[in-house]
Parts: sequence; C-alpha cells; structure tokens
Amino acid sequence: MKGPALKLDPWIEGYLSYLQEVKQLTANSVKDTRCTLRKVDQYLNHHRPGQPLWRRPLEDFLGWLSFAREQGYRETGLAKDLSHVRGFLEYSFRSGRCERNVLDGFSLQDQLPVQVPQILNLEEAERLVKAQTHQPAPERHRRLVILLLYGCGFRTAELCGLDVGDVNIERQEIFVRKGKGGYQRYVPVPGGVWVELLAYLSERKGKRGALFRTEAKACRLQNPRVGEIVREAVRRAGLEDWVTPKTLRHTFGSHLMDRGVDVGVISKLMGHRSPAETGVYLHVLPGKKEQAVQHLKLQEKPQ
Repeated sequence: MKGPALKLDPWIEGYLSYLQEVKQLTANSVKDTRCTLRKVDQYLNHHRPGQPLWRRPLEDFLGWLSFAREQGYRETGLAKDLSHVRGFLEYSFRSGRCERNVLDGFSLQDQLPVQVPQILNLEEAERLVKAQTHQPAPERHRRLVILLLYGCGFRTAELCGLDVGDVNIERQEIFVRKGKGGYQRYVPVPGGVWVELLAYLSERKGKRGALFRTEAKACRLQNPRVGEIVREAVRRAGLEDWVTPKTLRHTFGSHLMDRGVDVGVISKLMGHRSPAETGVYLHVLPGKKEQAVQHLKLQEKPQ
C-alpha cells in the first residue's frame, strides 16, 4: 500500500493545488508534474544549494539537463520535464515570486527527431470496422468503441471518461470534459457512427453515468479493457498486432489530413495544444507537402 506523496515546498504545493483545482488537470497530470518538480528540486538542492527552485538561474537548469542526459534520460522525457518546470516558473513569475521565467522560450523540441506514428491505411481501417459484428448486444457495444476511437480520434482515457450527458443529441457531437492537460473540446460525430451511438443510447440502461460500462460489473470502462477490445478486433480483422487504441487515433488524424482538412481544424478535433503537434501527420503521408506546393500558380503566361 502506497503512502501519501512527500510534501514539497509550500509554494510548489500551492502550484500543484492550482493545477488541480483551477486548471482542473487530471490526477495523473498533476502527479507527473509533482514527480518532475521533486526530482529537479532535489538535484539542484544537492548539487547547487542556496536558492529555491523558482529563483534559479538558467545555468542551474542547464546543469540538471546535462546530468539527466548523462544518466540516459530520453530527449522526449526531458522535453516533458522541461515543460513542467517552465509552467511552474511562469506561475511563479506571474505571482511575483521571481523576476522572470528563465526557461521562457527555451525548448528541446527542435532537437527531437520526429516520431512518425504508425497508422492503418483506408483498406485496413475498413477491414477493422467490418470485422466487428452488430449482434449480440455486447459485440455491438464493442464495435461502437472501435468506431469512436477511429471516427472521432478520442484518446483512450477520454473515451473512458465520457458520460451519457456528454452526448449532445441536438448538435450531433460529444463533449470531452476530461481531455489531456485539462483541455476540453466538442467533437462532431460522423453520420454512420452517430446512428450506432443513438441505437446504443436507446438500449442502454440508465440515462446517467458512464457512457461505457463493463459487461460483468457495470462499472465505468477502464483503459486496459479498451486495449483488450482493440486487440480482439485486430485479431478478427487479421491485422498486425502492433495496432493499439492510439493507432486508431493517429489514423483518424492522418486520414483527415489526407483528405485536405486544415491542420488547425484537425488540431482542435484531436485536442492538441497547438497545430505544431498535428504536423507530425504530414510525415506519415509521403508526397503531401510536395503536392501542396503544386497548387501555387507561379508559371508565367507566354508572351
């Protein structure tokens, strides 16, 4: 049994409370931030004592980054940690605890290699959907899970966090109130998926609570079970076993981009913090950027 989290400096604890109560970040997001601030603070207090975390010069944080790299930390993990510390320093600066945010504008993102996500092509996505049957009811419900992951681009935790009340019948959309990083958004539902969602709601017992429940105990669906549903669906469709719920989300974004949907629109649909995150799908579609520039009419007319 785990004990309570170790208390940090009261100012840092206040920031974590702010994230939870005001920004309404998820418990896991707050936990990740706590872990980052604790390890950075402990390192700096041991190697460069004398200053609270929010008054450290840039050189101190560069020293920590150098140490972390020597310990084998991956660049992606360091970029995430740096984001946590930058957010804390920005909060401290705006609250008057320090003269400036020394990490403002400092980022590792430009140094990171692009991680190209694996996706399904259109034929594979169609096979996956068609492999899910409409009968009996449990099979139909699992089919809807697949449809929402691929048709709406939900993260697994977002899907599990949906309530019946989040489905807006009049507007044909779903409200994601528990998005990553506390971001909320409305996601329109494609026509074919909407029909099956309405049928599911009409036969579902109870008009409140979790949208998806387990079959055995009628508890809210959890992430591991969604993974099991996708693995079973992949097996039925005869696809490779690398396909996960996240693969369906990546496929959603990539297929929208392939159809010419504006990257800003895709960014909002997927709950990305900025279109820069969405740009990774350009790397999945060979020739897409080259095709785009061909739309420019630069050839001069013959005299």
